[in-house]
Amino acid sequence: MIRFYNFLIQIIFHIPYFCFINIETEIENNKKIIKSSRKISDILFENITLIFALVIIASVLLIFYEMFKDSAVSREKFGFGFITSMKWDSVREEYGALTFIYGTVVSSLLALIIALPVSIGVAVFLTEIANSFLKTTVSFLIEILAAIPSIIYGFWGIFVLAPFMRSTVQPALQESLGFLPIFGGTAAGFGLLTAGIILAIMITPIITAITRDVLKAIPVSQREAAYALGSTKWEAIKMALLNAKSGILGATVLGLGRAVGETMAVTMVIGNKAQIKESFFEPAYSMASVIANEFAEASGSLHISALIEVGLILFGVTFIINSMARLLIYSFTRKTQAR
Repeated sequence: MIRFYNFLIQIIFHIPYFCFINIETEIENNKKIIKSSRKISDILFENITLIFALVIIASVLLIFYEMFKDSAVSREKFGFGFITSMKWDSVREEYGALTFIYGTVVSSLLALIIALPVSIGVAVFLTEIANSFLKTTVSFLIEILAAIPSIIYGFWGIFVLAPFMRSTVQPALQESLGFLPIFGGTAAGFGLLTAGIILAIMITPIITAITRDVLKAIPVSQREAAYALGSTKWEAIKMALLNAKSGILGATVLGLGRAVGETMAVTMVIGNKAQIKESFFEPAYSMASVIANEFAEASGSLHISALIEVGLILFGVTFIINSMARLLIYSFTRKTQAR
């Protein structure tokens, strides 16, 4: 009898082990069945989408390779001095990109200084203050601004903004702030400041749209907690802005990347003169503008190679700026999801 009880106890203790083995075996068999029963269409679809993704990566690498290869003549002759030189003389075949880098950087930073507070203000208004009618109307108008072609902005800059700058804005700035070198020079209408204003109008919809989405991603519970602690509406909005700062920074960097790469609108209002001056009223040149203006007329191989090297610098700067923006927005999204 005692032996019988011992036998029953051993069976009872070993039943979970045998059941686990059977369940594990069953799972493996089901996996094999599912894997073997995959349709050819599913496999084909996965491979096609993979090819599409690889085509994008290959396109970027191919663009970089072609520009790097075609700029070899300029790189071999000028080396690193190409970036630090201010000379651009196609007759003597002396080329340097510093004036174009200066024009691109200064006009883009001016655009960012003007557009950032406006964009954040509009985004806060749309997410925290506006009623449904105003929210829909303003959002639609912002999308319209983003859809306008740059050539239209350029025409508007030539016929409306530049004359207004020449007759009203620049004289007023010279009268009140003329002691500053950046507001000196000739009030011609065309120049860095005009280009910065055009770029600010163009990048405002981008920064506004991303900032609005970032603020929407902030949990409502945080605002409710702020109100529960006795915060005013402004204090609750300030708390939301502080929590969204990495996403807003990403939107800002993305807008900067858009401004750096803009071509036609800037070409039409910046003045297109290869020089570095202290005044924002003076004409300048950007990297995109010099390529658009001179590439069709470039004759010598060195001139073409120098323009391609300018494009290579612009490509690198734009790629780095957009990558940084995407990383910042991605980090903010992960933090929000973790909460």
